[in-house]
Order: sequence, then structure tokens, then C-alpha cells
Amino acid sequence: MKVTKAQAQANRAHVVETASTLFRERGYDGVGVADLMAAAGFTHGGFYKHFRSKADLMAESAACGIAQTAALSVGAARPDFVRAYLSRQHRDARATGCTMAALGGDAARQPHEVRTSFADGIERLLATLALTDADAEPAARAVTLDQLAHMVGAIVMSRACPDDSPLADEILAVCRDRILAGAG
Repeated sequence: MKVTKAQAQANRAHVVETASTLFRERGYDGVGVADLMAAAGFTHGGFYKHFRSKADLMAESAACGIAQTAALSVGAARPDFVRAYLSRQHRDARATGCTMAALGGDAARQPHEVRTSFADGIERLLATLALTDADAEPAARAVTLDQLAHMVGAIVMSRACPDDSPLADEILAVCRDRILAGAG
């Protein structure tokens, strides 16, 4: 049975979403193409009908994951977004949490298209979080960039600690309080 163009697009989107989740959970090197396609419900051979390489999928899945984080910030007051982002719930949700916190270190060692996807996603997230026009207010962009880097770094450091470590919670609390105090 021939797959329609619409079904092929839906299948591709499903593979990208599955990859986004698995990469955040296991890292880029922790997921092989065969395992990824099996998790998505497809055969390994179908991968190359959709993507030229694993790096292409990595770039597209990074964009997907960062867009999910940006969508969480739309319409939310910045303090609410900061509280949600720097929560234990987000920290423990590796597979569905922030792509930058889960894969930022890995992305630095990946091909250009993956790093470009991260840079584009960071720009998109900065624009979403901005309270003013970034072009008109370079100082506001600097504050937003500082806060975003602070939040991502806090999640990375907290995740590096054992799950039951008081330090993991302390990192989140201190960073959350400092960012909110600076925003007020």
C-alpha cells in the first residue's frame, strides 16, 4: 500500500518528535537509528526516506524541542516561566524538558547544522521571552540572555547531582530566587 504525501509528512513529524524525546533522555550518542525508528514504530530502512543523515534528524529534533520550550513561555509572565523552568518537576523531566539543558553540551561537538539549529532556537526563545523589542533595547536583550543562560546552567548543574541530593534542590532554589529578585 502506497503512503500518501500527507501520511509521509505525519510519519516524519512523528519520527522527529520521538527523536526529540529520546535524544533529551539519552543524549545523541545514546540513541541509534535502529532504536529510534523502532521506538517510533517504523523500520530502520525507512529512516533514509525521511532524512539524509542522523545529523539532519538531530538538527530537526533540536528545533522541535526548543520550540516546545518556547511554546511554554508564550503568554506566561516571566516570573511564572522562571518558576516552572527552575522547578524540580522540570529538572526531573529529562525526556520532555529543555533541549538546551539536556543537549547543549552534546551540541557543541556536533555538525554545523545541529549547532545552527541550537543558535536559531536560542534566538527564537530570546524573542519569545523578551519583554521589549530586542533591537530597540540591547540592555533588555542582555538581561534576557543572562537569565536564560542562568536558568539553563542551573538545570544542567542540578541534573549533574544525584537525584536525592539536597544540593540539586539548592541550586534550583538559589538561581530561581536570584533571577526573580533581579527581575523585580
